[in-house]
Amino acid sequence: MPGRRLTSADRQRIAAGLAQGRDFTAIAGDLGRPASTVSREVARNGGPGRYRADLAQLATVHRGRRRPPAPGVPADPDPDARIPLIADLTAALTDTGMPRTAAGVLACLFTAETGSATTAELTGQLRVSPATISLAVGLLEQHGLIRRGRDGESRRHRYFLDEDAGVRSAVVSVRANQRLAATVLRGADILGGGTAAGARLAVAGRFLEQLGDAIIRFAQQHRVSADGD
Repeated sequence: MPGRRLTSADRQRIAAGLAQGRDFTAIAGDLGRPASTVSREVARNGGPGRYRADLAQLATVHRGRRRPPAPGVPADPDPDARIPLIADLTAALTDTGMPRTAAGVLACLFTAETGSATTAELTGQLRVSPATISLAVGLLEQHGLIRRGRDGESRRHRYFLDEDAGVRSAVVSVRANQRLAATVLRGADILGGGTAAGARLAVAGRFLEQLGDAIIRFAQQHRVSADGD
């Protein structure tokens, strides 16, 4: 039925269709879904070139486990504690390879009580131009780590931390690791296993491949454990 949610099997069929070079309309026809459903699913999980059915299913399950917030409006965090924490989080995220301003935006949203901020608030906290903020939030939106909405009744944009940003950031890291592993293993094939360089690349590629698989397994085990709580 068109209204039902995508299943793990549906996501496997989407991944298979993308691997075959089929367009969204053709894939959607096989599933009996609107093409917009497939395009949204692929866009929010890495795009056509990076879509992985298992990672998309994992992220979806985590979204489904979101718990409603406790009643009442909590107090804002202590700004004296929040400012150095933002700096520490920014540095830690930058060390993972994330551009500094994007890391700063993510750190601000993680530590904000509402999990959101406007461009004006971000420029004030990070001391950068609105154009720089715009580039940073575009990158974060591309990876599904944040989303944009309206700031109340005003026409200003407010940026919101995605509820499963932690899971998504891990998924982004896994995808990057898998691309690197695939490239390294392809290099090993090109140079040949009989060469020192080819053998070196093969060892590194297998390690990266196993590392990515281990991260996915751990995330799935965490999901099962959390569902049991």
